[in-house]
Amino acid sequence: MAMDDLRKNHMMAHLTDALDGGQDIGHYGRLVYAIIARHFLTEDELVAQLAKDKDFSEEDARGLVQQVQEADYNPPRREKILEYMEKQDFPILPNADDPDEGNVYRDLNFPDHVYDNIREYHQQKAQ
Repeated sequence: MAMDDLRKNHMMAHLTDALDGGQDIGHYGRLVYAIIARHFLTEDELVAQLAKDKDFSEEDARGLVQQVQEADYNPPRREKILEYMEKQDFPILPNADDPDEGNVYRDLNFPDHVYDNIREYHQQKAQ
C-alpha cells in the first residue's frame, strides 16, 4: 500500500522503477528518494529499496536514511530537484520540461508535521 501511494508521483515512480532495475540513480537521486520515501516506507523498506542501486550498499543506504531522519529534511521543491539534476548524470525528473514534474506536494500526502515545518520556515523567513 505505501509503495502504491509513493508511485502516485511520476518522479517517485520513475526513481522506484530505476532502483528496481538496479540502476545507479546518483547521489542526489538517492537523497531525493530517501527524503520523500521515508514518509511512506518503513526504515527497513527504504534501506532495501535504496540498496537496489548497483553502486550503493545496504550499509550506505542505512547511513543515508539515518542522516535524512536526523536532519528531518522537508521534501524538496521542483527548483531544488532541478539544481540537483545539474550535478549528476541520472535524470531525477523523467520529464524536466513539464512544469508539474517533481511537484511532490501535488501528488503525495505527507504527515502534518511536514506542512507545519514548511509553514514555520516561511514565517521565520518573513520576519
